[in-house]
Amino acid sequence: MPASFTPCPTRIRYKILALLTMISIITYVDRVNISVAARQMMPALGLTPLQMGYVFSAFVLGYALFQIPGGWLGDRLGVRKVLAAAILWWSFFTACTAVAGTLPSAAWLGILGSLILVRFLIGVGEAAALPNFNRTVADWLPPQERGFGIGVSIGGIGIGASLTPPAVAWIMVNHGWQSAFYLSALAGLIIAAVWVWYARDRPQEHDAVNEAELTYIRGDFRPDPILSRDKVPWLSFLQTPSVWWLVLAYTGLGYVAYVYMSWFYLYLVNERGFSVLRGAFLAMGPFLAMAVFCPFGGWLTDRLTNSFGLNTGRRSVGCAGMLLSGICILAGTGANDPHVAILLLSFGAGFLYFTVGAFWASTIDLTPRYAGTLSGIMNTGANIGGTISPTLTPWLAERFGWNLSLGFAALVAVLGGVLWLLVKPGDGLRQG
Repeated sequence: MPASFTPCPTRIRYKILALLTMISIITYVDRVNISVAARQMMPALGLTPLQMGYVFSAFVLGYALFQIPGGWLGDRLGVRKVLAAAILWWSFFTACTAVAGTLPSAAWLGILGSLILVRFLIGVGEAAALPNFNRTVADWLPPQERGFGIGVSIGGIGIGASLTPPAVAWIMVNHGWQSAFYLSALAGLIIAAVWVWYARDRPQEHDAVNEAELTYIRGDFRPDPILSRDKVPWLSFLQTPSVWWLVLAYTGLGYVAYVYMSWFYLYLVNERGFSVLRGAFLAMGPFLAMAVFCPFGGWLTDRLTNSFGLNTGRRSVGCAGMLLSGICILAGTGANDPHVAILLLSFGAGFLYFTVGAFWASTIDLTPRYAGTLSGIMNTGANIGGTISPTLTPWLAERFGWNLSLGFAALVAVLGGVLWLLVKPGDGLRQG
């Protein structure tokens, strides 16, 4: 076991994973709620679908720009403080979404500009979440469990995103769209308090780890801080081909993921003809698939890594998942039966997130010490793709139809799978 890792009793690290999963759920409730509320927000605020696409993209732009700072802060200051501050930040601005049209910013920027600013700031806060999840997994879990650990944590995305459409639709119909944002903000405040109360930056700092358990850690315990004060090896990142291929492939994943996050519900209602509430329930399909496939893919990449080595174990899951995602999306787009289409498109989302454990564990494999920073770089790529997707998807659909728009997303997924053939996380970083 590497000297940089301090083992931790199973009961504690799985509680940490449970908290990360809860935070993950909240992040995607706060992210997806607007895609459902948009149906009432657009007429209430006088916005067109294209303008709503700008609002969706504003979140992703803020999210993309602050991935690297968010990961770097976790590496340097510790995940406990950074995650807590981030949750409080994005919860405040989630509540502001409900009143964006009456904020002072509306007088300066107009209603659309105010809403774009608020959603951008939510993205800034949420940017710290996933890189710090990876930093936590690197610190708290042994190497043979890291794919599964990050898969479980990020699997909360699927749970949060699947619960959000029916919950927000019900709240919107019965209490108005603003209430959905207030309740989401309240949930964030609660989970931030629980995180600060239980979490620590390192296993050896946790009150529940007793002396006997520290002795059991077989001498791997280090009194030195695991938080990095050294210079980040930016040149090594730039000189390592696997870093580039991971970033490019994850950019493709981000593009496809945000088709689901931003437009899938409206695709079901407007294109496939489902009612508001029925469409909301059926829109759960892709996100339930994500919740199941994400930890399964993480578990499988760990098993394959243990049997065949890091390069084969990570690459096989990443490549197969992206290729199968593209095939399912293409088949679902062309299906005449809307329920068959939903099933195939849901599998497309599931296979997309099947690869997540391989992606994020690969950044830890390449550099455990700077896992937060490097995963922030990788996730920046995903959110560049995600910034383009919410606006390009309706543009393509308006001009060429939904079949071509979703077919393009399928092609992007397939290209991501091909790029995985070039990724070699087991080779580590090149020394700059």
